[in-house]
Amino acid sequence: MKEEKSRKRKRFKHVKSQNKHKPSPSNNATQIHKEPEPENPSSSKKPKSSSFLDKMRARLSGGHFRMLNEKLYTCTGEEALNYFKEDPSLFDMYHSGYQEQMSHWPEQPVNIIINWLKDRSSLVVADFGCDARLAKNVKNKVFSFDLVSKDPSVIACDMSNTPLDASSVDVAVFCLSLMGTNFPSYLQEAHRVLKPNGWLLIAEVKSRFDPNTGGADPNKFSKAVTDLGFASMLKDFSNKMFILLYFRKKEKQSSKRKEIEWPELKPCLYKRR
Repeated sequence: MKEEKSRKRKRFKHVKSQNKHKPSPSNNATQIHKEPEPENPSSSKKPKSSSFLDKMRARLSGGHFRMLNEKLYTCTGEEALNYFKEDPSLFDMYHSGYQEQMSHWPEQPVNIIINWLKDRSSLVVADFGCDARLAKNVKNKVFSFDLVSKDPSVIACDMSNTPLDASSVDVAVFCLSLMGTNFPSYLQEAHRVLKPNGWLLIAEVKSRFDPNTGGADPNKFSKAVTDLGFASMLKDFSNKMFILLYFRKKEKQSSKRKEIEWPELKPCLYKRR
């Protein structure tokens, strides 16, 4: 009897000892079902949707620029003038795209022309197809012409028909602006408004004068300009992106006008990126 009681005590102590080391059900449940602490909303990164939208806007803007650029190279100056008259906002779109493209050029042709004019500040200038940048950076008197006027100093007109008097300016500038299919009429207008011995400066994209890639032969182009009544003074091919041609109006003009063979200038079209 005593032995049986003793065995019961031992079993009770043993069970009690085991229960002592067991985790309580309530504590265990708490550990299993405990919810993680919510993240701080301010610390979470927001999706960069704005950068995506900026890229999309840039792509759309680039597409519109390419379309307008092709239009200007493949129509006449009069057609381009009417085109922008119908929707002047397209002109702003074109110039934004043009400035973006030009930002990739290591050197700007207009800066070379600006430096050339700084030593000739007394000369009167007609700037054909411009944004008035030339006029704002030289001391010369400058008449600025373009298809649309967004600046009070720019005269909106077709460049083949400017309001200038004959033999009234000393320098005519075409800086990347021989764009229309009727570009010879622009040069004829420059010849009309220039004084005898007046300067004609032409800066154009180099690929337009590369016969190996479908461009015009620069010698044939120069010959056509001289047949118009100019003397070729300098051809500068040193720049990677553009060429510069310098002519002077002949003091004595030939009374015999022969038909001029103008080479076709390759349109400068930008590829889709």
